[in-house]
Amino acid sequence: MSLTVAEVGCPAAERPAGGPAAPYHLGVRLIDSHCHLQADRFAADVDDVLGAARVAGVERLLVPGWNAWSSGAALDLVDRHPWLDAAVGVHPHDAARMTDEGWARIVVLGADPRVVAIGETGLDYDRAFSPIADQHVNLYRNLELALETGKPAILHVRSPVGRRDAQDALVAELRAAGFGGPAAASAFGDRPPALIHSYSGPVDFAAAVLDMGLAISISGLAFRKGEEATAEVASLVPSQRLLVETDSPYLSPPGGPRGRNEPAWVRITAAWAAGQCGIAADDEAALGQFGDGLVGAYDRTFPRPDRRAGELRQ
Repeated sequence: MSLTVAEVGCPAAERPAGGPAAPYHLGVRLIDSHCHLQADRFAADVDDVLGAARVAGVERLLVPGWNAWSSGAALDLVDRHPWLDAAVGVHPHDAARMTDEGWARIVVLGADPRVVAIGETGLDYDRAFSPIADQHVNLYRNLELALETGKPAILHVRSPVGRRDAQDALVAELRAAGFGGPAAASAFGDRPPALIHSYSGPVDFAAAVLDMGLAISISGLAFRKGEEATAEVASLVPSQRLLVETDSPYLSPPGGPRGRNEPAWVRITAAWAAGQCGIAADDEAALGQFGDGLVGAYDRTFPRPDRRAGELRQ
């Protein structure tokens, strides 16, 4: 039972239609806490992609929206594949384009019991496809919706290379909205009130959000130049708040496809995260516990009434 990169192959030509198949299953439980399967790039073969994910050992998979259309499309996927989870929200890139009607749709969808989180939302000062002022307005109302629904916010945060403006601004917005205080405690109890997805930023940013009770998810971004701090962050996050993801179809990890990323490749990032936590690639017992911890952290962050903790949902 090894999570080494050498064993990650599951070429498209060999994908099963669904269900586990022994040759590719690593025997370690996996999650993908962030995967945009409703994107156009999956339109032709999403069922095969999900089959490959199951074969790889993925037991939990969350499909987040980035605007009103994609949020509805995430729920359509959950209808077709009930083992998936959905999140609804507005990405910072779409902040300036969001209409009042679109936001009203997000609010309605946020109340749907199939929705387990609000997002993806956040701040992106790097590409800044929406003006920063619009991003802050968008972030605040997504955070308000998370508190109102008791569903954790999924947070994207990016700063230009060598800077941390967006991370510092996000911490300030979280505190202003009541995260880390009585408002979040009332809405979430001891569950994480938000998740920093595809972690990017310095170690003290992680310390700040962990102090507010947030969870952190690691993606293939961790392997890129300039993201070296994520290695230390992965080792610092409590196991009950550490998740992994692909952010498919983006951020393929080393050894994964150069083009479209897929949930099955989360095994590479999980292997890397396990290594940062001091787990040897040949320590089957420790790897098994690590996989159990990933599923447990996911279920604690994104609880669903129809899923018992740790259970594999078909």
